[in-house]
Amino acid sequence: MQLPFFYINEYTPGAQHIVLDENNSRHVVQVLRMQTGEALHLTDGKGHLLTAVIAAPHKKHCSVMVADTVFSPPRHPRVTIAISLLKNANRFEWFLEKATEIGVAAIIPLISDRTEKERAKTERLQQILISALLQSQQVWLPQMPEPVKYADFIKDHGAHSMTRKFIAHCLEDEKHSLKDQAAADDSIILIGPEGDFTTEEIGAALANGYQPVTLGTTRLRTETAGVVAAALLCVR
Repeated sequence: MQLPFFYINEYTPGAQHIVLDENNSRHVVQVLRMQTGEALHLTDGKGHLLTAVIAAPHKKHCSVMVADTVFSPPRHPRVTIAISLLKNANRFEWFLEKATEIGVAAIIPLISDRTEKERAKTERLQQILISALLQSQQVWLPQMPEPVKYADFIKDHGAHSMTRKFIAHCLEDEKHSLKDQAAADDSIILIGPEGDFTTEEIGAALANGYQPVTLGTTRLRTETAGVVAAALLCVR
């Protein structure tokens, strides 16, 4: 039987004693009713998988002793999805969940010219990432900064970046299929909002070394496009 799996905010390598936060403590003691000597798994979302044993069960500050530690290096290649925020928060949250399960390394919420919503509930979105991490039994939590303006992101990840860069858009320009692109290198893909990127935004991306790609023969919603891109770049 699999051990219960929990996320901790930080872990100091070599530490043998950990006090769980109140939320994790309550779940361990009151929901799962675990007792002294029972084992569980912990991850800090930075590659560490800890096997720990309950030393002192308490509903607010459960204490555990680390019995074993395994470090897994980050997945290669590293995939970053830079995607427009959506007016419908539920759809964006669905994307975050699925992209995390697939194994993307970073998710960048973009604010482009046609983005209808420019703010996000960062704490809630972070909890969605953590829940998806635990559900999929992974040890690397995707990085997700505060929403960034499209022009600023393009400038920071410009033509001199060594990462392969793609932009998915709906204009009838010549584009390559993303599924035919080599997966050996780290990559970034830009996914636009409802209504797509503007011609100026597409031009700016192309001028900074982004390759135009198609995700298939049908027109996809933003969140669906993000999941398809994640699958094509991560699952090989």
